[in-house]
Amino acid sequence: MKRVVVDLHFIPCLEFFTAVVDADEILVSPDELYQRQSYLNRTRIRLANKVESLSIPIQGRRPRLPLNKVLIDYSQNWQKIHVRGIQSAYGKAPFFEFFFPYIEPVFEKKHASLWDLNYEMLTICLKLLRYSGKLTVCQKIDEEQVDLDLRGQIKPSGSFLERELYLPVPYAQLFGSDFEPNLSVLDLLFCMGTEAKKLLLSSVKN
Repeated sequence: MKRVVVDLHFIPCLEFFTAVVDADEILVSPDELYQRQSYLNRTRIRLANKVESLSIPIQGRRPRLPLNKVLIDYSQNWQKIHVRGIQSAYGKAPFFEFFFPYIEPVFEKKHASLWDLNYEMLTICLKLLRYSGKLTVCQKIDEEQVDLDLRGQIKPSGSFLERELYLPVPYAQLFGSDFEPNLSVLDLLFCMGTEAKKLLLSSVKN
C-alpha cells in the first residue's frame, strides 16, 4: 500500500498529481504551516499569449499559521477574476463544458480558510481524474507509516526538472505550438478529458 503525504495546494499542478496518481492513500494535514511563495494559494493557467498565475489573497502579512487558520481576503474581487480567467483560457477546450460545472460552484462560495477551499478543490479534481485511492485528513502524520513525504518539495521556485517526480508527456493544448508543461491540472482536464489520468500515469518519472 503506497501512502503519500503532500501539502494542500490550490488546484495543484501536474507534478503534484503525477506524485499521487498511483498512491493508495493521500495524506494531508490542516496543521501544516502556510508557506510564502508556494502553490498553497496560486495556480498557473495558459492564456492566448502567456501563462498566468491565479492567486488567492489572504488576510495578514506572512502568516506563520496552520493552513486552516489562514483566512481568505474577500475584500478583493479575486473569485470573478479567477472564473473569467479560466473561461478565457479554456472556454473553447474540448472538455470545458463537461468539467467546468464542477469547478465553478467552488468559486461561488466564501470558504473561511485557505484549507477549506483547497480541500474542496482537491476533492473535486481527484474525482474528475477518477482517482481510485483515498484522501485522508490527519492532524499529525506518522512519518514512519508514509512511503513518500512531499511536503515543501513541490514549489514554484526551482524547476520540476530538478525533482524526480514528473516527466512531461505533451498533449494538445489550446494555444500555441510549443507545449507548456506543469500547468494547473485544469489545463489537462479541459484539454484531455477522460484521458487525463492515463496521461498522468505515463508522466510519472521512474
